[in-house]
Order: sequence, then C-alpha cells, then structure tokens
Amino acid sequence: MYMLTIYFNLLSVDCYHSATMTAFPDDRHDLAAMFVPLARALVAREEPALLAHDISMWGYVVLTALAEQPVRTQAALAQAIGADKSRIIGVLDDLQQRELIKRQPDAADRRVHLLSLTPAGDRLRRSVEAAIRASEEEVLATLPAGDREAFLRSLKSLFECYRAPAS
Repeated sequence: MYMLTIYFNLLSVDCYHSATMTAFPDDRHDLAAMFVPLARALVAREEPALLAHDISMWGYVVLTALAEQPVRTQAALAQAIGADKSRIIGVLDDLQQRELIKRQPDAADRRVHLLSLTPAGDRLRRSVEAAIRASEEEVLATLPAGDREAFLRSLKSLFECYRAPAS
C-alpha cells in the first residue's frame, strides 16, 4: 500500500467542500469533491496511531514502501513515495538511528545507498498498520456489509489503475 503524497497534498486542497452543488440530475458531486473530505478524515484518523507508535507519516510511508520492495536506492524510494530526495534524508536518518531501516553503500556504486527494512522496522510497520486498520473499520462500519465489500473492491480496482508505477 502506497500512502502517496496525496495524504499530504489533500490537506492543503481547499477548493473541494461538501456544499458544492451539481447541475446533473443524479445530484452526485464530482468524484474529487467526494474523495477529498473522506481522505482528509482518514488521514486525521491515522494521526493518533502514528503518535502512539512514535513515527511520522513520512516514516510510516518509508517503512511501507520498503516492505513492498525490500531494497531500494534513496532516489528510487523518494520517487516511489513522491518525496523530494533531500526531504526524506532526515526521515531516513531517524529511521536508521532507531534501527528500523538499514542504509548501506551499494557495492556497484558507493555513491548510492541501498535501503532495507529491519525486523524491528517491519514489526513497527505492522503494528501501525493494524492500528490504522482498526480505525478504518470504524469508518467502514457505517456502510452495509454488501456495500462495504463493493466499495473496497471498487476502490482497490481504481487504486491499482491509477497508482504510481513501481520504480
């Protein structure tokens, strides 16, 4: 699961709000107008889990990306998570100091650092993910079971179609 930079970018999008009316007879808002408030609410619900586990959103994004692709260069990681290479250096330093990731020179090119998740990093990532999933269950519980399954299936399909390609 990629958190994408959407998490961060959505927080600054002020043009979408629920009062927007539509001219179409189905009285449906634009997709972005419906997703942005939901995404904001979901991101806000993740904050307590992140705080409880003493990790930043960017730290969790890095751990998740490394779980999906176990070894990455810093540049490939930055591209995969939509972060500037220089922006994540402090995050990587913190995660390395806490022994949640390993950063070692590439034998083929000593200017390049390879990143990998440590067992402690994977345990932390799994724990945060479980806490986030529990919070998401509260949100999903507002939907009838059949709608919930269809919503998750459809959302996963859209995500797979529009997610950034793996680097």
